[in-house]
Amino acid sequence: MIDQIINSALQVLQPETIILVLVGVAVGQIVGGIPGMTGTMVMALLMPLTFAMPIWVGVPMLLGILKGALFGGSISAIMLKTPGTPAALATTFDGYPLTQQGKGKKAIKMALVASTIGDTFGTICLIFLSGIIASVAIMFGAPEYAIVILCALLILGTLQGRSFATGMLSAGLGLLLGTVGVDPVVGLSRLSFNNPQLYSGIELVPLLIGLLTIPEIFKQMEGTDANKRESAIKSSDNKEDNKLYWKDLKKDKGLKTLFRSSSIGMAVGSIPGLGAEVAGIVSYNQEVLSSKNPEKYGKGELKGVAATESANSAAGGSNLIPYLSLGIPGDTSIAVIAGAFLVHGITVGPMMFVETPGVVYAIFIGLLIASLLNLLVGQVMIPLITKVLTVPKGFLFPSVFVIAAAGTFAFRGSFFDVGVMMVFGLIGYIMMKLDISVIPLMIAFILGPMLETQVRRTAVLIKSEGSVLFLFERPLFIILLLVLIAMTFLIIRFKRRVTPSNMQ
Repeated sequence: MIDQIINSALQVLQPETIILVLVGVAVGQIVGGIPGMTGTMVMALLMPLTFAMPIWVGVPMLLGILKGALFGGSISAIMLKTPGTPAALATTFDGYPLTQQGKGKKAIKMALVASTIGDTFGTICLIFLSGIIASVAIMFGAPEYAIVILCALLILGTLQGRSFATGMLSAGLGLLLGTVGVDPVVGLSRLSFNNPQLYSGIELVPLLIGLLTIPEIFKQMEGTDANKRESAIKSSDNKEDNKLYWKDLKKDKGLKTLFRSSSIGMAVGSIPGLGAEVAGIVSYNQEVLSSKNPEKYGKGELKGVAATESANSAAGGSNLIPYLSLGIPGDTSIAVIAGAFLVHGITVGPMMFVETPGVVYAIFIGLLIASLLNLLVGQVMIPLITKVLTVPKGFLFPSVFVIAAAGTFAFRGSFFDVGVMMVFGLIGYIMMKLDISVIPLMIAFILGPMLETQVRRTAVLIKSEGSVLFLFERPLFIILLLVLIAMTFLIIRFKRRVTPSNMQ
């Protein structure tokens, strides 16, 4: 075994491999920062290039793109309230308020460190715990998925805006929008108004960009000509507001936050079907619930950025666990990786560790190299990006609008999506003026269809078994149900500590 690891390391630690992984990380960070563009999209475009490469070069390069995109998405989320990728949605909650306080650089540096820690943690878990975690993940059926999604939806109890009623109104609208399209069970069209473009439902990317970016652009352009000549991004003159110190990581048990959030991200990512965006939402929710000062979140809390970024990056790495262990792709990005393995004629699954262990170890080493390069490239990118964003508002925000529209169009090559973006931009602007949070809407939109599918599958199982009692014969279901009850109790206690008006 030691000989195989050494041989694999010698294969990977070549200039060709390091350069290509470096290019992958840099491309991922750039693409991740462009609204509408995703790491998965670029991975799919570049995958044919890997066919001529050894598998231990091509796969780490593709995963380098994914790792870079997960961090890159946080840059625009923090600086412009525009998540470059869906996984960076929860990063906007505290990242953008920090930018408004002149602490944008500090927030991005925290995102980079948290992303690197979460990514490395996920990779280490992949290396040492693949078999154990996969054996638990395979136990998940529709009932267990439903409970996990319900736990994630409980975030609406802590992010409901100025009042319970407006929060539930926002969440209800999100659940309603999530039902648009063809019914997943009976195949009937719902709320599509006979428009073929809506048969597949409303796409997430134009909805997110519309709700988060367009209202902010309208808001920034409402000011006087003098305001529009001001720098778009505030920058504090205080050095402590622009640098990340060790004390910032240790403050208020910040290291505990990073470890807990990375663990949540790893657990969520190892379950097929739950992506990095769900990991970020669940982790942020847990951070708010466990805080002694929950009223700080949503107003510029550095630990909110750390929790989200460490979780979504850990999920990005641990998505490989069910694939390498069981041959089940965890999400669409891993499905692209599956294509590379298929072309190279490598059978993925439990026997892979016996038949081609050298390939496995080489990929693991490549992943660790990609994590390190992500940190180094990020250190170079941060000053360049923040310098670019110091241009006047009157120039920057129209440019952001053009980039957002172009990115939305590039997502599917559809002008219809650009129209959807503008419609949700108007909805988001109206909700902003009415002081109704769009956060519950977005979370419900993401999780609602997933919950519906799993609940209906559970109903089929109950009907086939003849009784609902069979659910209580599933140990994992009972454990998750107890977790759901515990979370409900924590949220009730949380609501007694914080009035709705405290949450943004």
